[in-house]
Amino acid sequence: MAVVRDLRVLLRFQGFRRLLGVRLLSQGADGVYQVALATYVVFSPEKQTSAASIASAMAVLLLPYSLVGPFAGVLLDRWRRRQVFLYGNLLRAALACGTAVLMLSRTPDWLFYTSALCVTAVNRFVLAGLSASLPRVVDRDRLVVANSLSPTAGTLAATAGAALAFAVRLVAADSDAAVVLLGAALYLCAALASLRLAPELLGPDRDLVRPYVGTALAGTARGLAAGVRHLAEPPRREAAWALMTMTLMRFCYGALTVMVLMLCRYAWTSGSDGGLALLGLAVGVSGAGFFVAAVVTPWAAGRLGPGRWIAVCAGAAAVLVPALFLPFAPTPTLVAALVLGVTTQGAKIATDTIVQSSVEDGFRGRIFSVYDVLFNVAFVGAAAVAALMLPSDGRSVSLVLTVAAVYASIAAAMARFELQ
Repeated sequence: MAVVRDLRVLLRFQGFRRLLGVRLLSQGADGVYQVALATYVVFSPEKQTSAASIASAMAVLLLPYSLVGPFAGVLLDRWRRRQVFLYGNLLRAALACGTAVLMLSRTPDWLFYTSALCVTAVNRFVLAGLSASLPRVVDRDRLVVANSLSPTAGTLAATAGAALAFAVRLVAADSDAAVVLLGAALYLCAALASLRLAPELLGPDRDLVRPYVGTALAGTARGLAAGVRHLAEPPRREAAWALMTMTLMRFCYGALTVMVLMLCRYAWTSGSDGGLALLGLAVGVSGAGFFVAAVVTPWAAGRLGPGRWIAVCAGAAAVLVPALFLPFAPTPTLVAALVLGVTTQGAKIATDTIVQSSVEDGFRGRIFSVYDVLFNVAFVGAAAVAALMLPSDGRSVSLVLTVAAVYASIAAAMARFELQ
């Protein structure tokens, strides 16, 4: 296979191998920590979970990516990136241990969420540093391949970490704190793995660093504003429409995710372990939908065009969401998780294609930063709306119908735009 061959070539570069090891350990720890946080908030027997607490947990997991992300690169251009991996992962290991202590003691929720927020905020710097370091460990001819394979390997590591966390929680230790400590151990391993990289190997070059951080931060904010203005110009109308539709589809996906969490916790099982197993199955099925979308979308978008494929994805979701969710039964909901995985990821791939092809190269990075903010804020906003609409057991006809109406509006608006 071409992917295996490309990876074998990249692994010949010692710096790439060692950087990849840091990524795999770091993102594997992220998967463990995020599942531990979610299961503590949703499935702890001693806690009476509400949709509001789920929304708070999602804000903790996602908002740092949106608020810190665009500005992380400014600071990464001033710190040795190897040191970011070393001290960042050591800090996360220590903070994760603190989170475990808070789980075992009776502390205010705000203190627990503050601890978790600090862990995920540091994560933004580590992930951005991993991407910024790649050109220093592979040659220019293989950089595109490295940019494709390395993040994919990291995503698989995060998925494996999540699966490990579910297994530990269900089989080895009925304790979310124990799972968090496992994540802390993996963060420590990532820090130790970074020591195999020379301190100066990953940059940045000191002669390219701007002297004033404040000026650079202000310039980043102005750059984001310029990116939004560029997106508003007539030649980029399709990209703007695609970003708006993807933001709304992410909102729908987030609202339904909260509903499924509540159903797994209260409606379908009498014990927390059964609900946790169902949630793990739903996550796996949705991930399978993401894989199907990756296979199907290139062909479908090639035949229909990316914009029309977005309309088809939204239209399919509008029809199937009420048909599969309104029974509020596990089996059709798992089918819905597969459908939403395909339609949401299919629309995202098409949106990425539209943005990459219609936005000028000098603005592309800024537009994707805006995209990242919209993507995560929409998910958090959806959780907040769901918290207001969902009853204690998660069965909400009004939420399902509202989401279906939003999907239908997206499909109609995108189809109309493509016909112009």
